[in-house]
Amino acid sequence: MKDRRSGEHWAGRLYMREISLRIDRHLVNTRVTPNQLTYLMTVFGVLAAPALLVPGVPGAVLGVLMVQLYLLFDCVDGELARWRKQYSMTGVYVDRVGAYLCDAAVLVGFGLRAADLWGTGRIDWLWAFLGTLAALGAILIKAETDLVGVARHQTGKPPVQESAAEPRSSGMALARRAAAALKFHRLILGVEASLLILALAVVDEIRGDLFFSRLGVAVLAGIALLQTLLHLVSILVSSRLK
Repeated sequence: MKDRRSGEHWAGRLYMREISLRIDRHLVNTRVTPNQLTYLMTVFGVLAAPALLVPGVPGAVLGVLMVQLYLLFDCVDGELARWRKQYSMTGVYVDRVGAYLCDAAVLVGFGLRAADLWGTGRIDWLWAFLGTLAALGAILIKAETDLVGVARHQTGKPPVQESAAEPRSSGMALARRAAAALKFHRLILGVEASLLILALAVVDEIRGDLFFSRLGVAVLAGIALLQTLLHLVSILVSSRLK
């Protein structure tokens, strides 16, 4: 799993697969099913949003914890399914839904956090709107990828090969490689966003305000909107729809 060119998160390669394998050994002889773990994974991902509503650094820490538990069970459910050969279309579907919800929950929670719901001043809903906008972008990017498979299936084409993701235009290919090298698009993913939120919460705690959290929400909203457009273009100019 660690050697997969795509589809394996850096945190999985770095540490989470080592942890998940130690959890697996306690589950393989139980009645717990992979699908049950996938549902649990989704719950932890969604809980990132209310966790981030806890003010200050503790809320940011809780948000990171929820996302890490999401990532842990995202590893464990698949490993248990492969070991037992309990493959399920429902499991694949719920896993994708969980990925959508986790990213969205983190970004929506971040926006509400920046709006200062529990502060003594006026609630600034602009930041909640921008956080929701970032969440919408994150969901659309995943949908753009998944809809390639839908389009190919409905036209009787086989699943897309990884090599087809390379743009046909040399200019677009260079731009895609540059974006991949900078990895700025990863900031709107649940794991990366939660870690960024924690870092910004620490800085805000020192300053005594929400300036950097609000700046972070605005930046993530901008990244999400830009990446939604660029990702759509990269699909249209690649061979994935050919």
